[in-house]
Amino acid sequence: MTLESVLEQLEKGKIKRIKVGVTDIDGILRGKYVSLEKFTSAASSGMGFCDVVFGWDIGDVLYDAAKFTGWHTGYPDVQARIDLGTMRRIPWEEGTAFFLADLYKKDGEPLSLAPRQVFRSVLGRVESSGYNAHISAEYEFWFFRETADTLREKNFRKLTALSPGMFGYSVLRASQNAPFVLQLIEQLSAFGIPLEGFHTETGPGVYEAAVEVDAGLAAADKATLFKTAVKEIAARHGLTPTFMAKWSSDLPGSSGHLHQSLWDRDGRTNLFFAGKGDCSRVMQQYTAGLVHYIPELMAMYCPTINSYKRTVPGTWAPVNATWGEDNRTTAVRTIPGNSKSTRVEMRLTGADINPYLAMAASLASGTEGIKRQMQLPPPTTNAYAATDAPSLPRNLAEATRLLRESAMARDWFGEEFVEHYAITREWEIRQYEKAVTDWELLRYFESV
Repeated sequence: MTLESVLEQLEKGKIKRIKVGVTDIDGILRGKYVSLEKFTSAASSGMGFCDVVFGWDIGDVLYDAAKFTGWHTGYPDVQARIDLGTMRRIPWEEGTAFFLADLYKKDGEPLSLAPRQVFRSVLGRVESSGYNAHISAEYEFWFFRETADTLREKNFRKLTALSPGMFGYSVLRASQNAPFVLQLIEQLSAFGIPLEGFHTETGPGVYEAAVEVDAGLAAADKATLFKTAVKEIAARHGLTPTFMAKWSSDLPGSSGHLHQSLWDRDGRTNLFFAGKGDCSRVMQQYTAGLVHYIPELMAMYCPTINSYKRTVPGTWAPVNATWGEDNRTTAVRTIPGNSKSTRVEMRLTGADINPYLAMAASLASGTEGIKRQMQLPPPTTNAYAATDAPSLPRNLAEATRLLRESAMARDWFGEEFVEHYAITREWEIRQYEKAVTDWELLRYFESV
């Protein structure tokens, strides 16, 4: 898209202001409103964006060991270049359009630790191998009749769910909340994030949404913007969703499954399809790569302390590096189908993922499996009962250590990204280690 054509569309749409966004290392959308005049200038020559978004954590607390930026650098600007192809009108904000931006260093080099740039780099290598990646995110998330203020007043306890009880695939519950549910679906579609499916899951106020499949960068953009869009739309109904991997020890966790396939360079032929009900050699090698590299890339699949509260036996979440055909106990599920639907599902990922990084890890692993012509291990029937399958890291500390040691990660994602990402995960671990939890108070306050 040219700037002239974009400006013409903005004028026709009676757009008065622009919102520009980038994602930080945790996948949180950070951005600002700019005037039409500022947008025109920025779209032509870029604009400054403070690099502190990579110097602080999910709660805006400054990292103490980040090398890329900090007090030692003075938190300068990086350059944000607006991606005109990401233009979206925001249906729930009259007169507002949205654009994503990519970040660059002052010398013009892509900011290699920015998640969207990491994914771009991986996509480039995948495409240079002759493949066109198709991906879709499938999220589970919970709605509460709470606001940002009431959540804090209640200390995130005794919250009121959108609807009561365990009622998966409930037509009734969705219909009872139709004014909100239908507007959510319609406004997401108008925002360029159409859904293939939307239904209740098992638990009070929990839903699952399958984002429509797309190719490459567009798929990651959709998966990233989906979470913020849901939060903004829900807020206008007095609701707050959570995408935590495990918000309650008494209820199921929230997945963020990634469905993926490789197509030919023109995007016309699914290279995973080998006849009805069969998987191609390419798909087998891709799946082998996914399974093989799960342990050393788990910090990119499961990025928070909370992620590991979900990956426990018997909770519909994986506990080892396994695969199976149409098997929901394994980390990777192969889904043989027709020439369009044959795909692989990464089931390890939760709703708390940074989509750019989780998708980058998947594509890099699978493509590496093809490159090395990896052989699939035997499929697993019940992963929870498997005794010979490679185990997964049980916490973020172990996962981060394996990522640091991974030659594959450094090759595919770069030294700068791996070092920075590891530092941010180690910071997260230290914040958790010094926190006093409710569990500790209940267990030790009176008794020890």
